[in-house]
Amino acid sequence: MTGTQADAPPARTARWRSWLLEGLSERTARHQGPHGRVSEEHRGHKWWRVMCLTGVDYFSTLGYQPGIAALAAGLLSPLATLVLIALTLLGALPVYRRVAKESPHGEGSIAMLERLLPWWAGKLFVLVLLGFAATDFMITMTLSAADAAAHVVENPFAPGWLHDANLWITLVLLAALGAVFLKGFKEAIRVAVVLVGAYLAMNVVVLITAAVHVLTQPVKITNWWDAMTAEHSSPFVMVGVALLVFPKLALGMSGFETGVAVMPQIQGGPDDTYAKPAGRIRDTRKLLTTAALIMSCFLLLSSLATTILIPQDEFKAGGSANGRALAYLAHAYLGEGFGTVYDVSTIAILWFAGASAMAGLLNLVPRYLPRYGMAPEWTRAVRPLVLVFMATAVFITLWFNANVDDQSGAYATGVLVLMLSASFASTVAVHRHGHRGATLGFGAITAVFAYTLVTNVVERPDGIKIALIFIVAILISSFASRVHRAFELRAGAVTYDEEAVRLIDDAAALGPLRVIANEPQEHTTAEYRAKESEQREDTHIPDDGVLLFLEVFIQDSSDFTEDLVVHGDEKHGVRRLRVHGPGVPNTVAAVLMNLRDRTGEVPHAYFNWTEGHPVSHLLRFLVFGDGEVAPVTREVLRRAESDPERRPRVHVG
Repeated sequence: MTGTQADAPPARTARWRSWLLEGLSERTARHQGPHGRVSEEHRGHKWWRVMCLTGVDYFSTLGYQPGIAALAAGLLSPLATLVLIALTLLGALPVYRRVAKESPHGEGSIAMLERLLPWWAGKLFVLVLLGFAATDFMITMTLSAADAAAHVVENPFAPGWLHDANLWITLVLLAALGAVFLKGFKEAIRVAVVLVGAYLAMNVVVLITAAVHVLTQPVKITNWWDAMTAEHSSPFVMVGVALLVFPKLALGMSGFETGVAVMPQIQGGPDDTYAKPAGRIRDTRKLLTTAALIMSCFLLLSSLATTILIPQDEFKAGGSANGRALAYLAHAYLGEGFGTVYDVSTIAILWFAGASAMAGLLNLVPRYLPRYGMAPEWTRAVRPLVLVFMATAVFITLWFNANVDDQSGAYATGVLVLMLSASFASTVAVHRHGHRGATLGFGAITAVFAYTLVTNVVERPDGIKIALIFIVAILISSFASRVHRAFELRAGAVTYDEEAVRLIDDAAALGPLRVIANEPQEHTTAEYRAKESEQREDTHIPDDGVLLFLEVFIQDSSDFTEDLVVHGDEKHGVRRLRVHGPGVPNTVAAVLMNLRDRTGEVPHAYFNWTEGHPVSHLLRFLVFGDGEVAPVTREVLRRAESDPERRPRVHVG
């Protein structure tokens, strides 16, 4: 075998790995999806174009929302839809307009809540919210693909072999979605504008046609009204029933979270800065308001048209309008040709709604989990995450057998939890700014969303069960990753103030640096002298060696990575380097490695053994960031530097 042939497999493996992990070296949340963090030179897009991007998720719910409303509320569907519209315009819209102001770089309500709770409590809270967000976005992908499959199967021109093939069609659509992201998700906004424009235009045609049929045959309105009043004894009973069933219609509010996630794609104003993007906030509010108004009109008109014109039995499982009520009208009143074109448009936007959800996941996971140390570094790259998400989507589709109705409960649960978190975060935000009236208003909205969520969970407990599976999976994998990565350096940049530079340079001029790892609390001159004498005796430090005391302060041990700023001073007769970090051993190791690179010589570090059980010290290290410092520092250095000759020396007395 020649050398070239022998080298071919490793070369192919290297190319495959390079392609799979493309973008990982940037260590940012940037990616090719539409929700990625854009580069500084990126000029952005007009707000109405970005609205189409989030609209592929929001507006696509028209494909199945009228049918779900009819199943939930029956003849009262229009009234329940009015309640949903009121909650959208008076609840969700004000909340997310506030979220846009408080989180203008696409972080969303999760980032707002992250700042409320310190230490591990904040991390756990974010992980739970990420579980619900994963439920929302993953079910968006699978439910939208399943509904697209229903439109394929129900089309009269579909070949016979496609009948009852919903599951396989759904899997093919998901595979195509994954292939798009593996290839590279470009020109997303341009595609979204075309799809949304065509889809809304066709819905306008369908609804106008339906309105003509209703107005020219007023008996249909009379029949609907008589049937509705016969079922319910009074208008008050109707309103009460509508209020009770409207939580099942919560899918009609699914686009708000993605609406703020796409904020970095908005062009904003010419005077915008990263710290004060006033134009971007203003245009995002335009986006949210316009989308909410458009969707509210379509929801009400579609609910009226489908309830009046479609027999109630057709909405049930196996019925021709199940999951495709507007498509039913398109075929019934505009012919099979137009109906087929409408189906194609609906399939396309439902499929692209999955793309929007995928991009939302690709925005959330790299933003939080690697920063917490709760995911491997490869999760900062797009393609490995796409493979993980697609495998999850396939599992969910097989579990639910590609049934739209069975997935709607989990979808609504994810949507409502995110909206509840956003409304609560907005309440806290305005309260901190001293706006009493706004606090009461947002508090009332929070209470309504809480009621809606509880009602939905009681009615459809399968939704919270699915969400809990996601939460448990995220918690277990996150903490397993945190333990696995605990022995990394966990430091970003290491910098020094002027006094620290002077102390280091003076000591380095006399030979290799000798550093004593010391407790960070204030000491007396006698304590420092005693510590120096003890270390010189126990570890045989040369008498003429200049010593530096390195002291690490832990601010938040739940943080994983932190940029280190080393401050120097001379106090109590010793030279001190003092630094804040997420963990004592990791911070000491990072500083030692940087001192080696800075001076060109391997430094020596001196420690004392700590009394106590090693297991308890390990737990203290994992939770509080300290514990038995010496052996952990040695292990961090061993993993960071494979060459023993270049590894900083650790001495323990």
